[in-house]
Amino acid sequence: ERRILESLKEEDIIRGDIGDMMDRRLGAVFMPHGLGHLLGIDAHDPGGYPEGLERPEEPGLRSLRTTRELKQGMVITVEPGCDFIDALLGQARDDPICSSFFNWEKIEMYRSFGGVRIESNVYVTAQGCKNLTNCPRERNRSGNGWCALAFT
Repeated sequence: ERRILESLKEEDIIRGDIGDMMDRRLGAVFMPHGLGHLLGIDAHDPGGYPEGLERPEEPGLRSLRTTRELKQGMVITVEPGCDFIDALLGQARDDPICSSFFNWEKIEMYRSFGGVRIESNVYVTAQGCKNLTNCPRERNRSGNGWCALAFT
């Protein structure tokens, strides 16, 4: 969420202190979906939450698909995205504190854009992880718009 907020701020779509935005869970306005999920035989592997562990309720965090410790041999998706969803933007506009972070003139320019999500399948190794997805991430290869900045 931080990187997406930083990219939006660089393009003057949002304004203010990133820490304050994180405290207000502003990232959930632009990324209401989960960040990824475990992969298994049926694409969305069940079991992301160990028994007895409840999902968080905070915006953004409630969409997490797993809280498991990642171990060697697991495969998980990493799916950052940025969406301009009218219903969520409307809620943010109605909240005087959240609304103050938005450059509403710029938001209007992107409302019809919809959004973007770049999905990677990642294999967990003993040393870290290996991205199994072969997709350009550099700004000069994926486009010149602000959305490309969030994924570099």
